[in-house]
Amino acid sequence: MVDHEADELERALRRAVRGEVSFDTTSRALMTMDASNYRRVPAGVVAPYDADDVAAALAVCRERAVPVVARGAGTSIAGQATGLGVVLDFTRHMRSIVSLDPDARTAVVQPGVILDELRTAAGAHGLTFGPDPSTHSRCTLGGMIGNNSCGSHSVAWGTTADNVRELDVVTYGGERLRAGRGLDGLPPRLRDGLRALVDGDLALLRTGFPELPRRISGYALDALLPEKGVDVARALTGSEGTLGVLTEATVRLVEAPAARALAVLGYPDESAAAEAAHTLLPHGPLTVEGMAADLVAGAEGLPKGGAWLFVEVGGATPEEALARARALARAAADATTDHTVVADPAGQRALWRIREDASGTATRMPDGSEAWPGWEDCAVPPARLGAYLRDFRALMAQHGLRGTPYGHFGDGCIHVRIDFDLLSEAGIRVFRDFSTDLADLVVAHGGSLSGEHGDGLARAELLPRMYGDEMVRLFSRFKDLWDPAGGLNPGALARPQRMEENLRFAPLPGRPVDVEFGYPHDNGDFSAAVRRCVGVAKCRNESVSGAAVMCPSYRATGDEQHSTRGRARLLHEMLAGEVVRDGWRSEEVRGALDLCLSCKGCRSDCPVGVDMATYKAEFLHHHYEGRVRPAAHYSMGRLPVWLRAAAALRAAPVANAAAGVAPLAALAKRAGGIAPERDIPELAREPFTRWWRKRARGAARGAARPGERAQGRTVVLWPDTFTNYLSPSVGQAAVRVLEDAGLRVVVPPKPVCCGLTWVSTGQLDQARAVMRRTLDVMAPALDAGLPVVGLEPSCTAALRTDLPELLGPAEPRAARLADAVTTFAGALEDLAPDWRPPTVDRPVVGQTHCHQHAVLGDAAERRLRARAGLTGELSGGCCGLAGNFGFERGHYDVSVACAEEQLLPSVRGADPAAEVLADGFSCRTQLDQLAGRRARHLAEVLAERLR
Repeated sequence: MVDHEADELERALRRAVRGEVSFDTTSRALMTMDASNYRRVPAGVVAPYDADDVAAALAVCRERAVPVVARGAGTSIAGQATGLGVVLDFTRHMRSIVSLDPDARTAVVQPGVILDELRTAAGAHGLTFGPDPSTHSRCTLGGMIGNNSCGSHSVAWGTTADNVRELDVVTYGGERLRAGRGLDGLPPRLRDGLRALVDGDLALLRTGFPELPRRISGYALDALLPEKGVDVARALTGSEGTLGVLTEATVRLVEAPAARALAVLGYPDESAAAEAAHTLLPHGPLTVEGMAADLVAGAEGLPKGGAWLFVEVGGATPEEALARARALARAAADATTDHTVVADPAGQRALWRIREDASGTATRMPDGSEAWPGWEDCAVPPARLGAYLRDFRALMAQHGLRGTPYGHFGDGCIHVRIDFDLLSEAGIRVFRDFSTDLADLVVAHGGSLSGEHGDGLARAELLPRMYGDEMVRLFSRFKDLWDPAGGLNPGALARPQRMEENLRFAPLPGRPVDVEFGYPHDNGDFSAAVRRCVGVAKCRNESVSGAAVMCPSYRATGDEQHSTRGRARLLHEMLAGEVVRDGWRSEEVRGALDLCLSCKGCRSDCPVGVDMATYKAEFLHHHYEGRVRPAAHYSMGRLPVWLRAAAALRAAPVANAAAGVAPLAALAKRAGGIAPERDIPELAREPFTRWWRKRARGAARGAARPGERAQGRTVVLWPDTFTNYLSPSVGQAAVRVLEDAGLRVVVPPKPVCCGLTWVSTGQLDQARAVMRRTLDVMAPALDAGLPVVGLEPSCTAALRTDLPELLGPAEPRAARLADAVTTFAGALEDLAPDWRPPTVDRPVVGQTHCHQHAVLGDAAERRLRARAGLTGELSGGCCGLAGNFGFERGHYDVSVACAEEQLLPSVRGADPAAEVLADGFSCRTQLDQLAGRRARHLAEVLAERLR
């Protein structure tokens, strides 16, 4: 579409619809891909407000012969949620549960409703919606109906098609209709055409569809047979938006078990687990999921074995569910190597999380190489699964490919990501050859090319191998009845493109781009790092559970561009250069990254380990190279310089006094790019390092005897910028505790810095210089093999990750320092295991620092708190201040919204006697400024109770 045509289309849509119409670069870039291997660039995006908007948008597009694709969360794996014309985004407005009838066990929903929202609403009545894909926390009902999604509970409750009653749709031709059972109520054209199609090919429709629980491929024309009730709604389910646009759906709800228990059964290998899966079905399980060691090796809580079946059962009471799970495990004992039965909900959730993250974790092979969807979910009759898997593995070996199968073993449905080379012509030929061979193998085992995610652009070309040419011609006739102009999602299902067309990798640069970070997990290739995002969209979760962090800015704004996936999409398009054309200078990419808190939550919470904080730093470095930067980069990005200068001049009292004078503070904030709503933190009158030197001089004169009990290991206490100049009490407390534990504490003789503030603002040349000076100072400690104890989680995490990844293998001291770094609690646990902390015996509330969660882990902190009698859990999420982020002008509202998600409510609702813990300076500052509560570092709490 040429520019003037796109402009005219945009104007016409703006006149016709009430919802948002977006033809800008960012909106288009965000919709180029789903969770598949495919990429199609749309002309624009419309977020319809209601069904009238949908009809109006279709009318505008129909008049101009512009194709339309309906899209939910964009987690489709076969490419059907991409399109060339106008994308209808249902996640913004059309996301209501219109009604819920617990007596009839039905709900009426709009297409943008997130599955978990429906399940929560139904759960209030003891009901649920049966199908539950692993993306249940962000996938939409419209997308599920379009793909005929299934999930792990389909052995009990079937596919989405089994749970759909009626569908309200608008055709590309403008007809608005309600599809259910029977042809009555359809427009005469459709009614007569469908009757003629079925009556003319009864024999083919009765014999041409394999009988298996996960037949998702093609159109479900057999649902129109008279003996099947002429179920038009079922025939539309799984049509991938190629027949009509869904505006409302009536769905069935099922009774949810009051209690559940999980039996995890270990088997010698994958084939043994596959052979056993169907034998468990007579026990009435809710799920039978399978995984092998090459996917989940090392996961905690799994019994002995090389492969596992996760078998969930329900019961009226926890005791009944547990008894059923144990009985099932006993019945399977002859074939298993070991088993475990988990009854407590938290334990079950932890194990299910392993399975739900598999769609992301499977994108990396054990050696770190990339693996891709494409043959993600073919299915065979459950009894043939073992034989099929053996043949499948042999076929991969024949083509020189590797993959890690897992999935819905009880339904005979296998998920797999395969290490296709989709970047070279030779690799793409292998992709095609393997795909055609595998299609034949699936058909030979009586299976379906798609068992859950639809055919889309990935497999529709191969439907003749499954159904034959005559049935595929019938599919085309069915498509033409509903959409004679071919305007809805062309290229998917009917008259498909070739499977190797529109691959999303094609426009990427052929050689690695010149970058600053080493990207050690991606062989130094920034494009490969960006390709990590495969679109499973866990970052689009609208609520955070447990200790998770990712993605606070998306939850605060609800805007796709501020999700980890959205930012990765924009970076992908920046590298492709077709939609985002300004490269590193792109204002669209800068705008999307502006609200990234650099919390690093995605580094741990994203199933594929996207590290958007690093990508942001990389981008900012190139974006501002040779240009004037925002004021905040000079004020807060170089904060260690200013604080060191203030300390050298002993200017803290003057600076603090000036910060208390409103006009002076306002002037300083304006000049420094600081949010006017923020208070400027108070500088310490005496930095920690000055206190340390005075203490050491006093000890030399015999005036004090610090560390008199310190007979154990020598440790280097890292005097980070925040502890040193802003919170020296934390450092002083840590010294007391470490020495009480018998450790000898030393402090670097000269100023050191991890470089974090330079990294977070993309000043990477300066960051490298700072880091190298630090390594020079730390060289004697590194040569002596001394452990380095960090107190500020963000700085400790920077030493662990940013330092070695920015300096790279050319500076081996960086890796040595990273290996030497430990946390305060980790040092006490590892270096003073016999030390007993003082007893505090208080409940706690507060925040686990996001960098602690993402990079360092908090297991040692949890154990230390428990040993000290500090009870309760700390909040997950992010405090929202995140170093310089929450102080920067324009970020205040998002910063507050992040804090209001978990941290502030937990503190407000806590026992007044609770100890407010926050090891990070940002977290403590946010609590002070937004809640008026003083939080303390764990070291301060423990030091207070020492004798």
